[in-house]
Amino acid sequence: MDLFTGIRPLLFSYVLINGIFITLQTKEEVLLDMKASGGELGWLTWPLDQGDKPGWEVVQKTLNGSQLYTYSICNVGEREQDNWLRTTFIQRRPSASRVFVELQFIVRDCNSFGASSLTCKETFNLFSSESDADVGTTFRKGQFKKVATIAPDEITGKKELRINTETRVVENLSLKGFYLAIQDIGACVALLSLRVYYKICPATIQSLASFPETVAGGENQALREVSGECVENAISEGLPRIYCTVDGEWVVPVGQCQCKPGYEETEDACKECLPGFFKAEASSGKCEPCPANTQGLDTGALFCPCMDGFYRAPTDPPTGPCSGLPSAPRDLVATTSHLSVGKLLLSWRPPEHTGGRTDITYSIECLRCEGPVCQSCGEKIRYEPANVGLTLTKVTVSELDAHLNYTFTVEAHSGVSAFASQAMPQAHKLPLTSALTTSLHYTDPPKITSMRLVKQNPTSLSLSWEVSPKPRVQARPIRYELTYRKKDDNLDVTTYTVLILEKNSVQIPDLSPGTAYLFRVQALGSDGSPGGSSIEEQYETLSEGHLAHNNTAVISGAAIGGAVMLLIVVIVLFLHRRNRNSHTRQGPEDTYFSSPEQLKPLKTYVDPHTYEDPNIAVLKFATEIHPSHITKQKVIGAGEFGEVYRGILKVPGRKEVAVAVKTLKPGYTEKQRQDFLSEASIMGQFAHQNIIRLEGVVTKFKHAMIVTEYMENGALDRYLRDHDGEFSAYQLVGMMRGIAAGMKYLSDMSYVHRDLAARNILVNNTLECKVSDFGLSRVLEDDPEGTYTTSGGKIPIRWTAPEAIAYRKFTSASDVWSFGIVMWEVMAFGERPYWDMSNHEVMKAINEAFRLPAPMDCPSAVYQLMLQCWLQDRSKRPRFGDIVSLLDKLLRSPESLKAIADFDPRVSIRLPSTSGSDGPPFRCVPEWLESIKMSQYGENFTCAGIVSMDQVMQMKNEDIKNIGVRLPGHLKRIAYSILGLKDQTSTLSVFAV
Repeated sequence: MDLFTGIRPLLFSYVLINGIFITLQTKEEVLLDMKASGGELGWLTWPLDQGDKPGWEVVQKTLNGSQLYTYSICNVGEREQDNWLRTTFIQRRPSASRVFVELQFIVRDCNSFGASSLTCKETFNLFSSESDADVGTTFRKGQFKKVATIAPDEITGKKELRINTETRVVENLSLKGFYLAIQDIGACVALLSLRVYYKICPATIQSLASFPETVAGGENQALREVSGECVENAISEGLPRIYCTVDGEWVVPVGQCQCKPGYEETEDACKECLPGFFKAEASSGKCEPCPANTQGLDTGALFCPCMDGFYRAPTDPPTGPCSGLPSAPRDLVATTSHLSVGKLLLSWRPPEHTGGRTDITYSIECLRCEGPVCQSCGEKIRYEPANVGLTLTKVTVSELDAHLNYTFTVEAHSGVSAFASQAMPQAHKLPLTSALTTSLHYTDPPKITSMRLVKQNPTSLSLSWEVSPKPRVQARPIRYELTYRKKDDNLDVTTYTVLILEKNSVQIPDLSPGTAYLFRVQALGSDGSPGGSSIEEQYETLSEGHLAHNNTAVISGAAIGGAVMLLIVVIVLFLHRRNRNSHTRQGPEDTYFSSPEQLKPLKTYVDPHTYEDPNIAVLKFATEIHPSHITKQKVIGAGEFGEVYRGILKVPGRKEVAVAVKTLKPGYTEKQRQDFLSEASIMGQFAHQNIIRLEGVVTKFKHAMIVTEYMENGALDRYLRDHDGEFSAYQLVGMMRGIAAGMKYLSDMSYVHRDLAARNILVNNTLECKVSDFGLSRVLEDDPEGTYTTSGGKIPIRWTAPEAIAYRKFTSASDVWSFGIVMWEVMAFGERPYWDMSNHEVMKAINEAFRLPAPMDCPSAVYQLMLQCWLQDRSKRPRFGDIVSLLDKLLRSPESLKAIADFDPRVSIRLPSTSGSDGPPFRCVPEWLESIKMSQYGENFTCAGIVSMDQVMQMKNEDIKNIGVRLPGHLKRIAYSILGLKDQTSTLSVFAV
């Protein structure tokens, strides 16, 4: 029964319209394609003779001159169907042990045949049989092995066609060829296409290695290893390999080929470097342009030779730039400033041109002249640190003989100087004569050998002193600097007086009776440089009673001592005249009086930004550390320039210490490197227990680092937040005292911080606080205002004084304002100043005289000091010396901390706007807890069944403890907030009425 005939025209139309002649052109090798044969297939059907039971039928159709064939069968009404369709012999490629069989077919729905479908099937079977030769028409079912039962995903009804595509795998093929066969057992099926193929990994070039076309492996060899070879002009340390998957894909390349020196990779090939480029070693990189002062004339260059007049040092890499000779050092100066007798300080500026090198060193040559005869100084003088191999632009020369002429020559060297020393022996020398004079006449600066008291009375003292050696006759006489002060243990209020004199004696008037004074005198050279200093001597004025006693004795002995009295009158007149002359000589520029606020320490901060070469400032103020002495352990933070590590510093001969290591992130610019190291130039000038200590820097290696002491407890604000309520007011005041002491030290050095905040205070394991982060700091100017005007940049509004915000003028007084904010942060255990107010709101509030309220449990004396720090008039704010004194007084009298400042929870804990509301200001408990930074207790409230704000306002202190709030600071915060809620709600109710 041919029930499939009516569908065949529709079948061919569908085939033509939908273009089912699909072949895969990549990664596949086709062994048999039923559609692409273009002629009679010659497939065998079995059994050969079934009488009136037709078996498989071939259907032919002509399309555009090509013959299309399909096979169909439809004996659905017959029982025990066993119809076979066998392909011709399919020859196998030896390495293809696994092939894919793709079938496209149509299966008729058995229900569409009605009663005749009782024996109908909707599946058929696929078989295979291997053979070493074509067996022709011989067919034995027993030689075939079943591959799979083929069932359609979609079946076809009476009018519509549904084409199925199924793919099956035939594994473990080993003979020369094989047959495929389709067994029909009673289905109505049409075979539209049968395609047999195996997968291959196509020939490819990967990582400059060429791999041949390879047949994909079978199930017993899922990955087939394939060896390759490098392309021309490429090499590899090992044999390059790759794996071919069963799906015909290359994976897991092993071993990489790289272009030889002088070649670079271009489109899977290695090509020679162009002229002007080079490549020194085998790599996957590109050819590089010839470096500075080199030339590349040929293709395929391994390196670029130096241009004429330029050289490479033996330690320079052959791929690096070439360098020229350094020019002469500049501005050689000899001075005796700040040095002892017999010493000179030679200093100079670096060469204007370094020849492109950084390994500049200097050597010193000395000639010693007596009369017309000059000879080398040899070992008669000493150099500190040395006279050769100098890296700094200064050297100390000692053991000089007085009244001799010396000529010094400073010579600049670099790693390439030896290459041209004979050709240009004097090209990079600068003798002193070109900077100063033809010779240097050295004279020992005078030294004070003794001081004595000439005369004393209740209000004045007369002193004189001896000088050695005796000065020769000079065009300008020697001057002396006399410094004196009252002997007073309280150095914070000491007043120094300095006199510049031209004689080795003086009468000092306007002194206090019966008071001890300390005197120091030193000689000044003709250039104003100080000479040797005397020891500090103490002399006292007479008391007023002693003067009265002396007067009585004089009157009673007038009759017998007239001659003595006459002599005294003459001496007094003489001293009075000399005193008047002395005052005439002392102009305003020679005498100054320092009030306690104006007194500056002997050491004054030097701004590293004033150095022409910032690297010199770093070397001057910081110790260079070899990176091998530093062990980085873990990242503890991130700064503006890079990560911060905790580490260990182990310098030979010293005990290892824990340190913090600031690093400079890769890809930095030279300006960023200088800005990064400028902080070290600043820190290196400070030595105070409340200032973070600089251990040293790493500047001479690729990765710059700043190494400071390690503070175990980190930033103060975070530490206080983590320990809210755990410290007493006495402990908190102690922390403030340490911060104030550090700031006093900085202000005494004429230094303003500009970014004083709790986040920039570090705490160690003994709770000692130290000022850190000098990124925004700048030196004060010398003008009386002592201000620094910024040129822009961000200002920390919440911590900055109003005049600094408005006019960008910073003083120690603006640092005092910031210190007041830090005090508030400490007493509030790290609370954010001004809470969630915006910067604009903060500035507006401050200008309207709003000040932060007292934190909870803040001693009244401490809060009053905060308010003094926040005075609008900066001249009325206390100075850091006053602050340290006051905090010391509070610490000496702990009972003074018991009086607590008034606390208003409605102000201290900011609440959202409640305009138009007559109930609690928060909608839910989580919102309220979030506003007071206590969200961690949300679950405690929920578990206790407190889920509404009405329930919250009924809570008492004992209730808060019972739900699990144990920390004293957290307990107070929640209790005060509830108090504020009650007060605010009652106020709102009144307004509502």
